[in-house]
Amino acid sequence: MKSDESRRYRFGNHELDGQRRTLSTSEGAVAITGRVFDLLLYLVENAERVVPKSELMDAVWKDVVVEENNLTQTISTLRKTLGDTPDEPRFVVTVPGRGYRFIAPLTPENAGVPAPLPPALQPPHRSGRFVFVSLALIALAACVWIYASSRTAGTEIKAIAVLPFRPLLPEPRDAALELGMADTLILRLSNGRDVVVRPLSSVRRYAGIEQDARAAGRELGVDAVLDGSINRSGDSVRVTARLIRVADGASLWGGQFDERWSGVFSVQDSIAAQVAAALDLRLTNTQRLRLTRRDTTDEEAYRLYLLGRLHWSHLVPPEIYQSIDYFRQALARDPNYALAYAGLAESYRALAISADVRPADTLPQAKSAALTALRLDPDLHEAQATVCFISVWFDWNWPAAEQECKHVLESNPNSSEAHRAYSILLSDLGRNEEAIREARRSRELDPRSLVTNALEAHVLLYAGRSQEALQRTDRILALDDKFWIAWLFRGKALLNLDRLPDALNAFEKARDFSNGNSEAFSLIGYTLALSGRSDEAHVVLDQLLARAANQYVPPFNIAMVYNGLGQKSETFDWLDRAYADRDVRLTFLRIEHKWDPLRPDPRFVSLAHRMKLD
Repeated sequence: MKSDESRRYRFGNHELDGQRRTLSTSEGAVAITGRVFDLLLYLVENAERVVPKSELMDAVWKDVVVEENNLTQTISTLRKTLGDTPDEPRFVVTVPGRGYRFIAPLTPENAGVPAPLPPALQPPHRSGRFVFVSLALIALAACVWIYASSRTAGTEIKAIAVLPFRPLLPEPRDAALELGMADTLILRLSNGRDVVVRPLSSVRRYAGIEQDARAAGRELGVDAVLDGSINRSGDSVRVTARLIRVADGASLWGGQFDERWSGVFSVQDSIAAQVAAALDLRLTNTQRLRLTRRDTTDEEAYRLYLLGRLHWSHLVPPEIYQSIDYFRQALARDPNYALAYAGLAESYRALAISADVRPADTLPQAKSAALTALRLDPDLHEAQATVCFISVWFDWNWPAAEQECKHVLESNPNSSEAHRAYSILLSDLGRNEEAIREARRSRELDPRSLVTNALEAHVLLYAGRSQEALQRTDRILALDDKFWIAWLFRGKALLNLDRLPDALNAFEKARDFSNGNSEAFSLIGYTLALSGRSDEAHVVLDQLLARAANQYVPPFNIAMVYNGLGQKSETFDWLDRAYADRDVRLTFLRIEHKWDPLRPDPRFVSLAHRMKLD
């Protein structure tokens, strides 16, 4: 036993006092015998791991020689004392062949009678109990089998993927629910450091009805895949699920379950908690609490949030605007919905680089939403990563931005988003090798994400490794040949390689697939100017200026066409406007080789100095 027994622990409606050797609830003291108390205290003090039976026997009975049956009987008595059962464990779970683990979240120490837990942490309601119990037990058994089998086969589980839950029948489909079920489980299971969980951006493309889960696992580079199906009809939900070991394709468990729609939150709680327990993840108490944390209990707010995530995942401006609308609707129903604020922040941030919007009209809103999310949930890594991005793109305080990015990575080294943001900062500062290393790590964590792969191409491009950047865009377009950002970076790489006709073709595809993004349009004008087709370049310039008279066009893009035409005075006029607007693309000033002919000019030197990029 631990020598310091002065600590008090709270779990559920119980308070355990190690110094006074008492167990109580809000209703008063609970009768508990010595051995049972010792067993409970030892399990609580070692709640971060599965405690082997032999260790428990040595700790509780010390020098007394007892049989395993004594432990079994004492565990049974403990469960009765706590109102727990082996079939529906809320406090002590049996891990077959290994031992026991205390699984209830421990709230911070505090004196006095414990207050009731908030609704999000209360045990599941008894309605639909059979379904909750069945799914939890099967999830636990499956994960234990994965863990044990992988160890036996010499393949430790280091990475897992939760695929989008597919429909049981082709029609009707609820794409938001299918994607959202996976998204919720990914978020909850991504708290620890032991196992990497692939982000939604990598797994979302595996939503096809005929998707081969094992093939998806191989492409994602994971050891195990959670593959499920879900259908909602009115207030009823039907779920089927199976866990597959990627190494040999073994199906480790499977089943079909029916529940009311309101039961979906408890299903998610059970799966997340039991997966973590079965995999013996080394989680802090805060991380364990997050496994069953519910950001909202409002079913309609949750549905609206799922719709927001679905539209955001398409990564084109019209869909992003739609996602903003859904996140706002979710927040109108639940103003304390941290995940909805985080989604809103990501959407506003995405607009700054993918759409023709004034940075002041989107990035401060993104930062405000992210900070609100963090006020509600300080450990929400998605919001932390957004703050890191905005520190780079809008604040232009490079030391502070680096500190912010490092802070996120210290708390969550498996955040692909944070590695992406840090790589962009390092690239902007000309620290190319560090930038490439961070971009590569981001891609390793999120291997099938179009944006993450495009970011690596961006970093390689500005590090002077244009051929490698071109090869990276080949891989992206093999995943989605209409992804306009890949065509944009491909054009830039071809431009650096002096392949002007090919670059022009790539920029035209970027313009078409983005519905006329002005950056793609401006690079067409720039390339035409370099190709000696100045009349055509002037036509593009006139079109951009006409558009700017009626709607916002990033000044950087107009400056680029003037730069290609060799009109220095106009180029600097528009660069100054870009500086006044805090144009995101101006952060590339130090590394963008298209500005090289202007660098000796005092006006360029002044601009770089103002941005602290000299």
